Amino acid sequence: MNRYASQLDHEIHRFHDGSWQRVSDQLAIEEPLEIRISHVEGGRRKKTPLSITMRTPGQDFALAAGFLFGEGLVSRRDDIEEIDYCRDVPSEAERCNTVLVTLRPGLEVNLENQKRNFTTTSACGVCGKASLAALAMDGCQALPVSTKISAATVMGLPGALRAAQRGFDSTGGVHAAGLFTPGGDLLALGEDVGRHNAFDKLVGERFLAGEAPAFERTAILLSGRASYELLQKAVRARIPIVASVGAPSSLAVHIAQAFSITLAGFLKPGGFNVYSGRSRIRD
Repeated sequence: MNRYASQLDHEIHRFHDGSWQRVSDQLAIEEPLEIRISHVEGGRRKKTPLSITMRTPGQDFALAAGFLFGEGLVSRRDDIEEIDYCRDVPSEAERCNTVLVTLRPGLEVNLENQKRNFTTTSACGVCGKASLAALAMDGCQALPVSTKISAATVMGLPGALRAAQRGFDSTGGVHAAGLFTPGGDLLALGEDVGRHNAFDKLVGERFLAGEAPAFERTAILLSGRASYELLQKAVRARIPIVASVGAPSSLAVHIAQAFSITLAGFLKPGGFNVYSGRSRIRD
């Protein structure tokens, strides 16, 4: 198997119209990715393991950059000197599942706030007031309400996202996050078996291209539900409009209200629900 492949052929038995068939199916590959950083501390450069997350191989560097940006460890493109697969690991399999992000000298790295993610997935975290306080302490502020989007455009986002999902077409087993203009044009797409990874890949790709944080006139669509972790990422990326095919959690709504984010959920051809920031959506 190609260690960097995102899909895998697998022979299955399919029952259809009263009979069995032996056919080939495409599976979305899920493998662990360890993210490490190289940073200067006390005048000496050291390497620190940050997180292990289950992901679909591909866009690994964007995933790592998006994760660091979402956690507040980097804020500008030049905070990252280099991203590469680790070379000091014993096997090729481990090498392509371990990414080392080299941070620039002089960058202060506060790892205390990120300890919750060191050896867990990016889906884990603290809840309630602590998460809101952490965002406020990191300097996150309410988003401006100048960006507007029409209700018709919101309803058209799932179709536009679905049309661009090559990974889902092949496997049916990956989530997606799509970044759109207020007019409904797709700017970027992230796909992964993990919802949080899809978001990080999307943001990380733009970050590495020097285009982040420059999201204040965009909207993002999530293929699943809207959790508080994803709203935290939206706050850090300064994305004012978040829409999801599924339901938002109560804390996701709380974060959206606290930071003036428009949050829409249960997107269907005939309508959607708005949980926060109704003023950004035109009839």
